[in-house]
Amino acid sequence: MSARRAPYELWPIVAAFVLSGGLSFYALALARANHTPVVLWLANGALIGWLVQKPLSRSWPLLASAFLGLVLAKLCLGDPLASTLLIGPCHALETVIVSEAIRRRFPHLSPRTRFMDLARVGVVSALIGSALCALGMMSILHLWSGADVLVSLNTLFRAHFVGMIIAGSTSLVMVTPSLRHIEPGRIWVLVRDLLLMTAVTVGVFVESHIPMVFMIYPPLLLLVFRHRFVGMVMGMTILSLVVGLVTTLNVGPFNLVAGVTPAFHVVMAQVFIGVSCFVALPIALALADQDRLRNRMHESELRYRMLAEHSGDLVMRIRTNGDRMYVSPSVKELLGWEVEDFLKPRPDLIHPDDRERIAAEVCKLRAQGGTTTATYRLQHKDGHYLWIEAFARLVPSPDGDGAMDIIYTGRNVTERVRIEQALLESQAQLRTITDNMPAVIARIDTTWRYTYVNRFVEQIFGKTPAQVVGRTVRQVHGDAVYDRLKHYLERACAGESMLFEYEVKHHDKRLHFQAHYVPDLDADGKVRGVYELTTEITHIKNVEHELLRLAHQDALTGLANRRYFSERVPALLDMAQQHNAPVLLALVDIDNFKSINDTYGHAIGDIVLAEVGRCLQKLVREGEMVARIGGDEFVVLSCDFGNVRHANAFTQSLWERLHMMVDAGVAQVAVKMCVGAAVCKDEGSVDGLMKLADEALYQAKEAGRDTYRVLTRGFNGGGNDKGNSNSHRPNEEVKVRQA
Repeated sequence: MSARRAPYELWPIVAAFVLSGGLSFYALALARANHTPVVLWLANGALIGWLVQKPLSRSWPLLASAFLGLVLAKLCLGDPLASTLLIGPCHALETVIVSEAIRRRFPHLSPRTRFMDLARVGVVSALIGSALCALGMMSILHLWSGADVLVSLNTLFRAHFVGMIIAGSTSLVMVTPSLRHIEPGRIWVLVRDLLLMTAVTVGVFVESHIPMVFMIYPPLLLLVFRHRFVGMVMGMTILSLVVGLVTTLNVGPFNLVAGVTPAFHVVMAQVFIGVSCFVALPIALALADQDRLRNRMHESELRYRMLAEHSGDLVMRIRTNGDRMYVSPSVKELLGWEVEDFLKPRPDLIHPDDRERIAAEVCKLRAQGGTTTATYRLQHKDGHYLWIEAFARLVPSPDGDGAMDIIYTGRNVTERVRIEQALLESQAQLRTITDNMPAVIARIDTTWRYTYVNRFVEQIFGKTPAQVVGRTVRQVHGDAVYDRLKHYLERACAGESMLFEYEVKHHDKRLHFQAHYVPDLDADGKVRGVYELTTEITHIKNVEHELLRLAHQDALTGLANRRYFSERVPALLDMAQQHNAPVLLALVDIDNFKSINDTYGHAIGDIVLAEVGRCLQKLVREGEMVARIGGDEFVVLSCDFGNVRHANAFTQSLWERLHMMVDAGVAQVAVKMCVGAAVCKDEGSVDGLMKLADEALYQAKEAGRDTYRVLTRGFNGGGNDKGNSNSHRPNEEVKVRQA
């Protein structure tokens, strides 16, 4: 690959050597053969086209090659090596200044380059580079050969400046494809015009009797107008070569000026070439810029037309009277109409329900200007309607008549409108569902402010959605409820799903709610709010409480039932053991209850049971428990006494108070009881305690009923405790053996 690339990298170096050496040799040899100053120095400008294409760090081989070409040319003409080596860098400095100025200002030359700016940069840099080069060369020649300073500076500057303009422009045209582009059909026209320019120039400058130098301007300007920048460069090159040659040969119209030296003839030639260049150059640059702008406008027009004609959108230009000056071909694909059919105003194609609205929009646009956007229905040629989204702008008419046109762009949005309508319908259905759900459905943002709430909030909290949306949770529910909800809101905003219950007081009623907080996550998984589903469960809680009451309460007497008693006794025994306290369990049985039922009926029996239950409920104290555990069997549990004597006194009081007369309506029923009490300490077994109480009740029944017995266990101080007899013998003491 390197071997293949090497020739392409070597050719510019060889060409720079040949071009610099050849042009230098030609200019110096011609001037010295006729003992005149150099008319035109083209060698430095010939390198500009190559040097502007790459940075200086990569183009130094070209400068070195051109420097060697200059040195070889001067050595061939007999110049000393020392002066030649000193003058060479001056030439390189001029080339570097001009090429670097152009390259830094215009890194890439293209048809979009502003040639007036390019010419301005080139002329200014050529002035600076030529002045520095001439000043350096003048100093060297003055020190080396004693040449006149002003004459050398004047002659060198003009030769280098005009040569740089002509040769630099030529090299830029030759190496830049966009500048030298010529249509194939116009090549022969260019050759013909160049031959004409050459013939006229040679004829004018060969004629030494009549001054007709002005005759070269018609063919030169013809080249400029027909071939733009290329014609100007080639015409000036022909003019420069002919003028320089005839001047150094001391022929031509400049010799008509009598009494001047050959050096002055050179000055006249340089001035003539410079004036001709500055006549043709601005015209060529202006025409090139005009072509560039015309091409850009044409490209823009082609681009716009391509977009308008190949776009799926309908594009129209409409006059104020409704006439359509332009309709894009997309109307055929969009609406089925031909362009010719759509050029006339067609308000009848607008849906009847939309005509008035669209007419108002058009009137507003024409009156106020600016832009407007509207969505409406337009009839297809087949008869069905399409939804069109139209964008219109009022702009000055390109016809230059001072009128205002409407630029219209419309696109088919039927599918989008259907989707939007389906979405709106779905949202309406969803809102209907949410508003009629027996729960509060809401959304709370990260600032804990309501952004949505359904209408059920009116039934729960007595507030409309408009009164809730936009307010914070604290503002809606108050500080007390907010303090209960704050913890759950924080956890929901942290990404957790929270299900909890809370209770509030509303209008002197206790309301129970169950709330479910679900985080609202965006596409990146970031929490942007909380969804709330709150249901009032007051009736459920009431049912739960009622069920719990029915499960633990005897329906007839209102006392605890056997199930609740069995659930509570183990906990009470554990508590008594922890505090080292005695426990009393008394079984109460109604004497001859079966005979009451048989005599008075079960309804009277139920009245008796209910009255006994109310009496027991009044007798027990806080911390004591009474329950109905059977048909006519009740139980009393107490841990609130100090010793056995207190237990006996409690049992006796209980037995005495349970004697009653029950008013059954049709009769007075006398109720008597048997009580068997067990008093234990350190007793952890419910069965053991019940067994001991049952034994005491059995003894009371064996003693003839209507009495009580107390049995103890776990107390120090003997095996027997004393108890009173039944109510018929209140002063008699009966000894009961400890079980």
